[in-house]
Amino acid sequence: MILLTGATGYIASHTWLALWAAGYDVIGVDDFSNSSPEVLNRLQRLGGRTPLFERADVCDSAAMLSLFKRHPISAVVHFAAFKAVGESSAKPLAYYRNNIGGLVSVAEAMNASGCKTFVFSSSATVYGTPEQLPIPESASLATTSPYGATKLIGENILADIARADPAWRVALLRYFNPVGAHESGLIGEDPRGTPNNLMPYVTQVAVGKRERLQVFGGDYETVDGTGVRDYIHVSDLAEGHVAALRHLMDPSGSSFTANLGTGRGHSVLELVRAFERASSCHIPYDIVARRTGDVAACYADASRARDLLGWQATRGIDAMCADSWRWQRSNPHGYGD
Repeated sequence: MILLTGATGYIASHTWLALWAAGYDVIGVDDFSNSSPEVLNRLQRLGGRTPLFERADVCDSAAMLSLFKRHPISAVVHFAAFKAVGESSAKPLAYYRNNIGGLVSVAEAMNASGCKTFVFSSSATVYGTPEQLPIPESASLATTSPYGATKLIGENILADIARADPAWRVALLRYFNPVGAHESGLIGEDPRGTPNNLMPYVTQVAVGKRERLQVFGGDYETVDGTGVRDYIHVSDLAEGHVAALRHLMDPSGSSFTANLGTGRGHSVLELVRAFERASSCHIPYDIVARRTGDVAACYADASRARDLLGWQATRGIDAMCADSWRWQRSNPHGYGD
């Protein structure tokens, strides 16, 4: 059985479906601090089975120990974390308490139960301002935000655990920029309050929930002055977790670090234009000041994931935009409908 933490969140919910499709039994845990219980109903509709789920905070050590005592968990895919770069600069203590405390709590419960296979939701923010593009896993690490720092500290904690006990197998997956939604339109990204990421802001403008898009920075040294990112479809990302888990659970598998991205960058305005094509909606926007912690360009060298895991992203930016629009159009208020 695979434990998903932060299980009703955006990436985790898509990974839940991908794990089911691959034949894994799954138990999810979440406290709904940044997600909706409605996700469980949508998963039931899509998967044709009732999700096994427990409501708990991963920072609650007693709850995590109890969970492992009551369920035959063989591996963990750890998503539970706060994830907004800008917010982390304003609320660093909350990010350190939640992201590091939750990781340690889960790892301690795993150690006590003898479960030692761990897939970690890391981030390309660990690279800070890139020294080269595309970015390989061997690039130097230097974060520009408290959020990125929590991911790098998390990586170091897990590497130390694995060095201390070779029975641990750890995958450190450095995500680039997840976008899109399940092709059914039943699950997708539903941020609380003002979106911190580009795509949900764009879709909320398209559906009439917000008037205009704010583009943070128009004077970067990029193709059109706006930030360039490696946007990856969330379903591709979910399948990358399945591939990582298979590798770790194979008798010949071992710990590794891998980028999960497409290997190609798109500017903010390129994504906006692609979304306009996919949705037939006009997206008005204003260029505003740069955002603290952002970098000019960031895209992956994804060759290690391809060579080691046999995984690569297959969905392009047009599919990302079309699926995002289908989700938002069908759920104009997210899971609150």
